Amino acid sequence: MKSSVRLLVCAAFFIDPSGVYCQCKNASIRQSQGDVSFVAPEYSSQIQLARRAAIEIYDHGMLGNSGSAINNEVARPPGISIAVAVDGKIVWAEGFGFADIEQCVAVTPKTKFRIGSTSKPLTAAGAALLYDQGRIDFDAPIQQYVPSFPDKGYVITMRELLGNLGGIRGYNAEEGNKLDRDVYRSVSDSLNRFKDDPLVAPPGTKWVYSTYGYVLASAAIEKASGQDFLSYMRDKVFLPLGMQDTVADESDKIVPDRARWYTVVADGSYRNTPYEDLSYKWAGGGFLSTAEDLARFGSALLKAGFLKQDTLTMIFSRQKTISGQNTKYGLGWFIHDAGGHETERQFEHSGGVAGSSSWLVIYPDRRVVIAWLQNSNDFRDWAILNVAAPFFPAQK
Repeated sequence: MKSSVRLLVCAAFFIDPSGVYCQCKNASIRQSQGDVSFVAPEYSSQIQLARRAAIEIYDHGMLGNSGSAINNEVARPPGISIAVAVDGKIVWAEGFGFADIEQCVAVTPKTKFRIGSTSKPLTAAGAALLYDQGRIDFDAPIQQYVPSFPDKGYVITMRELLGNLGGIRGYNAEEGNKLDRDVYRSVSDSLNRFKDDPLVAPPGTKWVYSTYGYVLASAAIEKASGQDFLSYMRDKVFLPLGMQDTVADESDKIVPDRARWYTVVADGSYRNTPYEDLSYKWAGGGFLSTAEDLARFGSALLKAGFLKQDTLTMIFSRQKTISGQNTKYGLGWFIHDAGGHETERQFEHSGGVAGSSSWLVIYPDRRVVIAWLQNSNDFRDWAILNVAAPFFPAQK
């Protein structure tokens, strides 16, 4: 059954206008099944249903982002990786398509993808761990930890930065229209991109999504932890949670199993995404990870252990403006309540960055976590619930 599924996915994927990728089909089929999937036998029936839903999405294709070359058209991402965890245990992980089209390298559960803004929940967890240990005050002025950051005439706190309430700007028009190729050797260097700019709103008054707010938060983490940010995240978050495949996307380093990045053009074929360096935003959008690692991370937040229960409650609670208005964001997570157009309560984050995208969703009432990664950033969000739902009945 597994082999027939692989054949279906590969055949569907390589019906493209130019036919230039057909030579990879046999290379993918020759991959041993153990390299491309993990299946927990006790969940075999749920996995069959979830795999069928994933293949239907992948075989049909996904809608292109507005403004992309495939604006509102349907196309297929080059490769995807999926992992599902139930009650803290990985029960299914599988790759489809290609991590590297030119070399005919198939996606496996070990393939590392850029995760973009899904880096934010990781950073928030690192900050929350310091909070648990009494090493950082979420309500102190940020200059207590980053004295080089200019006084903006208002108190800006760690809590506001992690909740996107700090008034720090997002990307401006110039940044949105150019490739980021400058290399930043430290977090303090990356602060230079925005530290002298005015606030977009007084802190606490308006929810403004800001990757730079997370860069500033990472500078505070460095001071509170006594380590550089990347070392702290590796030593205190990633390795303790078994996330050995989560690292910074350092362009000059040899990173095993790192995918290649692609742009989908108007006819549905692929081009290599232009080179970009992400060192200016490790905390807010610069990590590589696997679907399995992200599912492990989400699972660690289902119950007290890595973080205290009160801290988990805090990060998964909607933040409020100073006027008392609820936002849609906790500390590092978008919060969705059950009811309305949402059928399940969920905590989630997605990310899109040059040539890659990610989705991480926690269904706390079902104790299910799902991660989906792909090496293109040209597609809209999709109904991830269709793939996660087969695992829900076991939790009722």
